[in-house]
Amino acid sequence: DARREDLPDLRGDEPDPASHHREGDVRALSLLERIGSHPERTAVVDARGRTTYGGLLASAEAIATALLAGRASLDGQRVAILAAPGAPFVAALLGAWRAGGVAVPLALPHPPAEHAHVLDDAGVTLALADAENAGRLAPVAAEREVRLLPLEAEGRPAATRRTGDLPRAGEAALILYTSGTTGKPKGAVHAHGSLTAQVDSLSAAWEWSADDALPNVLPLHHTHGLVNVTLCALANDARVEMLSGFDAEGCWRRLEEGGLSLFMAVPTVYAKLAAAWEAADAAERARRSDACRRLRLMVSGSAALPAPLFGRWEELSGHRLLERYGMTEIGMALGNPLRGERVPGTVGAPMPSVEVALVDESGGACPDGAPGELRVKGPTLFREYHGRPEETAKAFADGWFLTGDVAAREEGRFRILGRASSDILKTGGYKVSALEIEDVLRLHPAVTDAAVVGLPDEEWGERVAAAVVTGGASLSLDSLRTFARERLAPYKLPTRLLVLEDLPRNAMGKVTKAAVRTLFGAPSAGR
Repeated sequence: DARREDLPDLRGDEPDPASHHREGDVRALSLLERIGSHPERTAVVDARGRTTYGGLLASAEAIATALLAGRASLDGQRVAILAAPGAPFVAALLGAWRAGGVAVPLALPHPPAEHAHVLDDAGVTLALADAENAGRLAPVAAEREVRLLPLEAEGRPAATRRTGDLPRAGEAALILYTSGTTGKPKGAVHAHGSLTAQVDSLSAAWEWSADDALPNVLPLHHTHGLVNVTLCALANDARVEMLSGFDAEGCWRRLEEGGLSLFMAVPTVYAKLAAAWEAADAAERARRSDACRRLRLMVSGSAALPAPLFGRWEELSGHRLLERYGMTEIGMALGNPLRGERVPGTVGAPMPSVEVALVDESGGACPDGAPGELRVKGPTLFREYHGRPEETAKAFADGWFLTGDVAAREEGRFRILGRASSDILKTGGYKVSALEIEDVLRLHPAVTDAAVVGLPDEEWGERVAAAVVTGGASLSLDSLRTFARERLAPYKLPTRLLVLEDLPRNAMGKVTKAAVRTLFGAPSAGR
């Protein structure tokens, strides 16, 4: 085992990270209990303006009352949320929790087929949608007799009565969907307690305070944007500014305006910001560099940060990006230090309250420098894959979560070497199942078989590449993407295509993904 206390102290004089989790301590306040202790402060800034903590909680209370419709509690009913990043989304999340429901955020860019899968898989009975997205969700909800409630952008009155008791730590709070090796996305269920533990861990590691403010350029159906950015800000009475998607020039303009202290993004975002910096004139470059230097911390995650980008970003911003490692199922498990050396290509040491272990193929502990499967234990872990007891059981061994990632420990720091499964890709911060994409591509009338692999890419982490067998029929990348766009999220669409007479297979008839990667000109290891 590599418990955090057994590793060299790389964090200087930071607060004791375990203080929230020791046995015998007073129970840590839940997120719902700690959000809004200063109702006059600004909580969320979006295209509509500023929303105070008091206004946010009043909206959440009214949403909870509407969801309850006279009942005392939703008793764990699943509540889907489809809304643009902003105060209405946050109020919907808090309102679902306040009513005793389990929030299920839906991805804005996903087509109806993927929304339908989530509604079906999670057993959603209620849904909340803003005005811009209610029309898209309405047909899917109606087919399943899901009650759809609109989110009003402004003027929602406070509830006339207080709703029921706050949920307990062990009760389910959130289902976030993440793709696995079985192909279709799986719902990772987090309890109120595991979300609180994640926020406590990050608050201690990165010294969050009420003085912090940061923009959010990340989607809210993903751990990075939802927990690391939004919930951490709210739990610390800080301010989160929801930008309408990511636009490099718009993001630079907001950074230049100042009044911010943190920035968190995926490597793809940093690559696009760096490209926009390069394209600017000398005066604009200077303003942008100064804007970065006013921030106290810049964090990168959700995909591997290429070493050249790490170095380039330091040159233009003065920041050595803090790279960390996490998953939907576990929250953040490893992180470089807030103070201390950050080594390119490494993801630091275990985060507060998290234990990690490296295990070789025989189940033994790995010595320093030796690769092994990364396993994680701690209060931040998810509870289960919704409705999938067998897959949940396979994901754990003696209380340890099996990440499926291969890593090595070097002088107390961890380096992620790649996926144990070649069927998981990471592109633009998203974890994508090759098997799911292959199933969709095989539905194309010209495709008889398909193999999807990830090709290394400095901007996206990996690009989705498809090798298909057509039996002689012609097929272009554009036509294949057009077909798949109706069934897959945009980041799952292939960006490279090879049409083959047959796929490379081993003696047992199984497609060899390493050989497929070499056909695209990538190294056979590919990770």
